[in-house]
Amino acid sequence: MATFLFNFNTLLLQQQQPPPHLNLTSLPLYPFHHSYLSLSLSLNVKTTFQPHHYALTPHASSIKTTISERVKKNIEHLVEKKNKSNKMRKDSPEMRLRVAFDMCSKKGDAIGALSLYDLTKKEGVVKLGQHHYTVLLYLCSSAAFGVVKPAKSGSGARTLNALVSPCSEVLNHEEQSRTVDRNNTSFSNVTFDNAEELNSLSNSNEELEKREEDNPFDQEENGTLKSEDVKKYALQRGFEVYENMCLDKVQMNEAALTSVARMAMSMGDGDMAFEMVKQMKNLGISPRLRSYGPALWTFCNNGEIDKAFEVEKHMLENGVYPEEPELEALLRVSVGASKGDKVYYVLHKLRSCVRKVSLSTASLIIDWFKCKHATRIGKRKWDKRLMKEVMENNGGGWHGQGWLGRGKWGISDTTIGNNGICKCCGVHLTTIDLDLIETENFAKSVASFAIMREKKSNFEKFQKWLDSYGPFDAVVDAANVGLFGQRVFNSSKINAVVNGIREKLHSKKLPLIILHNKRIKGEKVDQPINKALIDRWNNADALYATPTGSNDDWYWLYAAIKFKCLIVTNDEMRDHLFQLLGNDFFPKWKERHQVHFSFTDTGPEFHMPPPCSVVIQESEEGHWHIPIESEHNYESERRWLCVTRDKAGMVGQDFSISEGKC
Repeated sequence: MATFLFNFNTLLLQQQQPPPHLNLTSLPLYPFHHSYLSLSLSLNVKTTFQPHHYALTPHASSIKTTISERVKKNIEHLVEKKNKSNKMRKDSPEMRLRVAFDMCSKKGDAIGALSLYDLTKKEGVVKLGQHHYTVLLYLCSSAAFGVVKPAKSGSGARTLNALVSPCSEVLNHEEQSRTVDRNNTSFSNVTFDNAEELNSLSNSNEELEKREEDNPFDQEENGTLKSEDVKKYALQRGFEVYENMCLDKVQMNEAALTSVARMAMSMGDGDMAFEMVKQMKNLGISPRLRSYGPALWTFCNNGEIDKAFEVEKHMLENGVYPEEPELEALLRVSVGASKGDKVYYVLHKLRSCVRKVSLSTASLIIDWFKCKHATRIGKRKWDKRLMKEVMENNGGGWHGQGWLGRGKWGISDTTIGNNGICKCCGVHLTTIDLDLIETENFAKSVASFAIMREKKSNFEKFQKWLDSYGPFDAVVDAANVGLFGQRVFNSSKINAVVNGIREKLHSKKLPLIILHNKRIKGEKVDQPINKALIDRWNNADALYATPTGSNDDWYWLYAAIKFKCLIVTNDEMRDHLFQLLGNDFFPKWKERHQVHFSFTDTGPEFHMPPPCSVVIQESEEGHWHIPIESEHNYESERRWLCVTRDKAGMVGQDFSISEGKC
């Protein structure tokens, strides 16, 4: 418990003897003790007083004692009054109801929440607000699917079912990821958490009957499993709750309307789910990606391809951009409908937005290229010169002019060599150029973010230092290197990486070493070997120590962007800091500039940027190379799909004709 030191004599007496014209007995008490009171109450700490024992005149000493006692009593009285007020507030019906609803949310207890709702409406003591209704709608919409996942912190990778994720900000947790059977291409087999338990319990067996007799609302450890009757009940009551929310004129929010959309999805009503999103716009509410999930998923599941792409169009018009789960849903319905133009469109969306595809998306792509319709669609003749020109204007790696060629597709699992050549077809994949203007704007945005979050003078000092001592061929994230594989900081590892990358790049100067100043101070740094290394780096003008309170990530990132050089780090740059930079340019820059490292018995081993851009690539002959997401950090181990046409179906000429009909 914090303790405030009541240094009264320092406050009142700048000297041993007060000025003769100052009447200490007339000093007002309230302004003096109020600041301490406000601080103690805002920090909710116990305030005690420990008078200093400086020499005071008897008169001043008696004043000090009298005032300190009065202040102490006043503070104790007001703190006691505030504690009583807090206790009364916590014991109020409104607070108890909110806590009860939050507990139902935490446990995934939809039935308990509805019981509270009925009791509250009956008694009429507490008026239900936005928070109460939103929790109720979330629980009812989840129960309508058969499983309510208890609210908890944490999130995983987004999958198809994340389209219908719960109301995270209301329940104070991230969007919950759900499970999808990646080996099954049927929408009807998309399942929620505890899928195996839910499927087994849905059968009319003796175990289920016994459990429902004992407790029809049985709760499992990882989720609340619901019978068909409970699903129907939750759906019916959910729409009743929504209707009362409207009648009570409670302000709507995105979370509540998304829950209603999820209830509509449980009935297979995509139109109603889509209407909820349209209502958001009319009410001045900004839809989120999850808001569109129920409508998109339902239309895709029902095979309503035109309505599904209408949802995607609405998303883009409102500044919401689909991610892989949404694009996977659109790809699935397009493949199922044999719509070649839609498949081509989604493949290019995946190229620009996702770059590397998941195994489930890769499985869908394979299904498309294996189907008969894919063999019959495509241009037989095209202008090779024009196609090459278009690809160059696009920066390389794609043309976007539609399917090229006719005939059967060959699909192979492959890897890319260190020279950028596909080990299956021998095609040299492209390194897509980074736009110079984009790079410059990116550097400015990083600098502006850093200045906002760092002390402005500190970062501006760093920028001037770079102007004086740059450029550098590489930047080393020294903290990441020094702590590699261990908890104890090791300067020798930094030195090995510094020397190793300099040798690999044939550089005349040392790379820039970014290290927090706490790492270059203290007892360990004073050891001869560590001091010698730091002196060497300082003498070479290669070490920059970031100041206390700063985040060194901003420093090494900015330096690498400014000098268009490599950054040596195993940091995958996935935390909130890097999320600020967006998902457009930053992943492309990172791919071209990050050097991973590891250590062997002979020293550091460097894993250089890939020899080609790791993104879906479309060749001027109509072939496709599709990278698959993996857990490996090293590109040499990445799997690719190599998709090529039989050469008999490829006729590139010096003119272009429109695509023939199937």
